[in-house]
Amino acid sequence: MELFLTAFIGDLASRSVNFIINKCSKPPALAVEGNLQRALLRAQVIIVEAMGRNITNQAMLLQLNMLSNAMHQSQYVLDAFRYQQHNKEDTKDQAVSCSSSLSKVNNAKHICFSSKGAHVSKELQEALDNLRSMILDANELVMFLTRCPRLYRQPYSMHLQLTNCMFGRQMEAQMLINFLLGPEPHGAEELEVLPIVGPKYIGKSTLVAHACKDERVCGHFSKILFFSIHDFTDDELSTFREGCATNLENCMSNSNKDRRLLVVVEIDADLSEEALNRLYCASKQYVPSGSKIILTSQFGNIIRFGTTQSLTLKHLSHEAYWYFFKTLAFEGTDPEMHPRLMQLAMEIAMTQRRSLNGANIIGRLLRDNFDVQFWSKVLAFWRGSTRRICRFGEHPCDPLDQNKHAYLGRMAAQTEDVVVLHRQQRSSEEDVPKIRMEDVVYGSIKLHGKVDALLWKSRIPPYYSYIYTCEIRKVKTTGFKRKRPM
Repeated sequence: MELFLTAFIGDLASRSVNFIINKCSKPPALAVEGNLQRALLRAQVIIVEAMGRNITNQAMLLQLNMLSNAMHQSQYVLDAFRYQQHNKEDTKDQAVSCSSSLSKVNNAKHICFSSKGAHVSKELQEALDNLRSMILDANELVMFLTRCPRLYRQPYSMHLQLTNCMFGRQMEAQMLINFLLGPEPHGAEELEVLPIVGPKYIGKSTLVAHACKDERVCGHFSKILFFSIHDFTDDELSTFREGCATNLENCMSNSNKDRRLLVVVEIDADLSEEALNRLYCASKQYVPSGSKIILTSQFGNIIRFGTTQSLTLKHLSHEAYWYFFKTLAFEGTDPEMHPRLMQLAMEIAMTQRRSLNGANIIGRLLRDNFDVQFWSKVLAFWRGSTRRICRFGEHPCDPLDQNKHAYLGRMAAQTEDVVVLHRQQRSSEEDVPKIRMEDVVYGSIKLHGKVDALLWKSRIPPYYSYIYTCEIRKVKTTGFKRKRPM
């Protein structure tokens, strides 16, 4: 009996010691939160400093992109943790009714938080370890950054001024500039071709315009030509030939020895093999040697004409999109001071399916109406609109990319529908409507019939204005007599 008691007490003591050691060795969630916040600041310092440098090393650009992705993911984990903490406080106090549980956010964002504090701490710790590892790997990168020359003019490279920069495209922009300024590896007689592929309205034209506005690119080429091709018919071939010939003559008359042209061809249709071959032959025939060509299209069949690795633009990740959306919605306001608004913003961002236009429009709308009640109305409105996803398997705005009508409601007039007939983009020289899309969907102004509304006006090249042609329709209600249940 004494041996049994001795063994039992010894086992109990060892278990207690192990429990205390494990408890003390694992930092609490709040301590990990503070460490993660400091690591995020360090990562942001490295990224902002790198964005102001002229980096030509492709490996350094890839490492910066990995660090940026880790920063966005860690920021989302931190915000989701604070979102959950605020949900718990609302449940205890019962002062503010929570609009949804955290599990809905986790399903959409692929981050699984548990109600147990230990599991939450584990998620935070994993994000912290991952970010710290990326920062540690970037030590050599920071040393090499000091040897990269500073950019004298970089007006669109500040993370906090997201309306004036290409968010999430810094690596692609620098790779494009490196291609344009780099030497001709195949000899001066060959044409260098770079294909840029990506979905519609992903920012291909914006990326090219941003690179072409760079002073180094402008000084490297005698002329930059832009062509838009649909079917590459005889008329389009004639326009392409005359444009190249005219600008080449101007370069020769100005005694420009380089005679290098940069030709940007935007292909807005799925060209056949015959049309693509005609375009390729015309480029070799009418574009002078030493010039460079950029092909942009949403179809991947142009990749085979590239002489270098193509650029593929993809949608932002969930974490990067949340970083973008939150910064636009809160602008200079600290989101930590408004946990309830951050909770609503996170759920509203989920309904936008990583749409950049949606982030710009709704971010500006929320910023101009900084009120919990209004943000709750916007969330309720989009929840009703996105029920169409469960019924038809598509986002309310997805039909626009397929040249179909999109049906939206009006937040202030539930008896009316906004039918978006088609979308168009206009240059900076063209007039734009005075009515904005947020006035049509979220405002209380009275509208009837068809109306053109300004969706969004870009502040970076090529300064396009995106216009929606809408029609206001009355909601048809069908009356019926409800049968009694059997």
